[in-house]
Amino acid sequence: MHRWSELFIPTLREAPADAEVASHKFLVRAGYVRQLAAGIYSYLFMGQRSFNKIMNIVRQEMDTIGQEFFLPAIHPRELWEESGRWTVMGQNMFRLKDRKGAELALGMTHEEVMTDIARKELRSYKQLPQIWYQIQTKFRDEPRPRSGLLRVRQFIMKDSYSFDIDAAGLDVSYKKHYDVYCRIFDRCGLKYMVVEAHSGAMGGSLSHEFMVRTPAGEDLIVSCEKCNYAANMEKATSQLEAVDDLKPEGDGKPLLVHTPGQKTIEDVARYLGVSPKNKIKTLALMANEVDGKSGKAKPRAVILLMRGDHQMNEAKLSSAVGGLETRPMQEEEIVALFHSPAGFLGPIGIDWAKSLDDGDKPILIVDEALKGRKNLISGANKQDYHVKNVTPEGSFHPTAYADLRSVVAGEACPNCGAPLRIDTAVEIGHIFKLGYKYSESMGTRVLDRNGKEVMPIMGCYGIGIERILTAIVEQNNDENGFWLPPQVAPFEVVVVPTNVSDDKIRTTAEDIAHRMEAAGFEVLLDDRDERPGVKFKDADLVGIPFRVNVGKKVTEGTVEVVQRSTREMRDASISAITEYFQNLLRPAL
Repeated sequence: MHRWSELFIPTLREAPADAEVASHKFLVRAGYVRQLAAGIYSYLFMGQRSFNKIMNIVRQEMDTIGQEFFLPAIHPRELWEESGRWTVMGQNMFRLKDRKGAELALGMTHEEVMTDIARKELRSYKQLPQIWYQIQTKFRDEPRPRSGLLRVRQFIMKDSYSFDIDAAGLDVSYKKHYDVYCRIFDRCGLKYMVVEAHSGAMGGSLSHEFMVRTPAGEDLIVSCEKCNYAANMEKATSQLEAVDDLKPEGDGKPLLVHTPGQKTIEDVARYLGVSPKNKIKTLALMANEVDGKSGKAKPRAVILLMRGDHQMNEAKLSSAVGGLETRPMQEEEIVALFHSPAGFLGPIGIDWAKSLDDGDKPILIVDEALKGRKNLISGANKQDYHVKNVTPEGSFHPTAYADLRSVVAGEACPNCGAPLRIDTAVEIGHIFKLGYKYSESMGTRVLDRNGKEVMPIMGCYGIGIERILTAIVEQNNDENGFWLPPQVAPFEVVVVPTNVSDDKIRTTAEDIAHRMEAAGFEVLLDDRDERPGVKFKDADLVGIPFRVNVGKKVTEGTVEVVQRSTREMRDASISAITEYFQNLLRPAL
């Protein structure tokens, strides 16, 4: 039997001074975790019990579709160079050298290691499909660790990888993971959303995130309550209200207008008496391309045009330029291309590339919101001047159109037209269709049914173990602490004798704890010689979903059962206490 007096459960009355979000405050106060350094935490007895239960749920569900591995946390540089990610990961990757000077990294994720196993061991379509997973520590040199376990430098992840012979097979593996993730998060008692997402540094095409709405979240999700459309801000789209175009002035050709000292979108719109919706915003960037012959990086101008009142989304930009790294143009680069200072830039008079592969010419990407618009106003590439009557495809020809803008709350849902809402959220899981990114770069080949060498197609699927617990705490807390679902709580029931000096109360509490433990329940007996109020406060704090108060009513053969989430209190028969909890916690049995 687990006795509180014999355990290390260091509860605190006050939260750490730097704790901002509920999960950080309460996991520290409840004695689940302690900080060792910025973004690095020790998991104490109560926390580790919860994490083990979460991992058991993940393992049970993943075992229905895959095979568990355990891979090294230390990776050789050469492996990550093969995939091209040694450089891409930048300072986010922990790097080290061994005593011989060989460069190594602490694993942020394991695509490269799994692909290395696949390329050495898989030979034929007969060995596919494969789904391999692990539950393992990952490392990320997070520049700003904060919010407790939500943004850390060491964390536990369930990561899995699928290998299929073709896209149809990947569809099946992807759907298996989607369904398993739903079962995992359902079993953990989470209220979550599944949203369309951007694949980021992992690469790939189709991607979904499993998100939990909470003020503690750092991601933004866009959703529609009418039709259940949901997407990460990096992927979200919307229907825009129609905008009345300006009438052409003069002969309808581009018309130079003097705008002395007016540089910003708002200043120019106010000066000319128009809406920012009729203005073109010009963003001047430089991208680092890799020269096909030399293999060296070379800069190339990438210019974005957006509606004056819209904001550019970085992830959408990354997709539009094929993942190339970009940076703002420097003043001399702006002058070299536009022959104008910043503040008066526009698309007219420049020989734009006809495609992304069109030599070294500057790339002009126009946001889709400007497609079909007429008589807009842009910079004239001349100080103190702008141009009226600017029309895409007429006044200039874009290299490409792309969705570049961030959605705004209240805009119309792309599916049904209802107003969209935007919430902060925490990502608890993410699934990707990787495609051939790693198979190609790392030379993985198998023979298909016709004996032809082909690349397996891959998927990648992650779950943050700590994030499941923190998301539950964020959803289930009040001023006194938090409560966890029985399936992930360190204990299902805490038995609290109100006076351990009273033999009848003490022995009854011990008998209840013994009988419930024998019946298969996870029970904590608070046998400390403390005032009832202290014990009740601790029980409320530490997340255990049910409390049995053993007090003066033992003379009547009853105890009080308190449900932490609702604070509902009911009397229960001491003689039938195990049956009471079997009906409550094991109804299917």
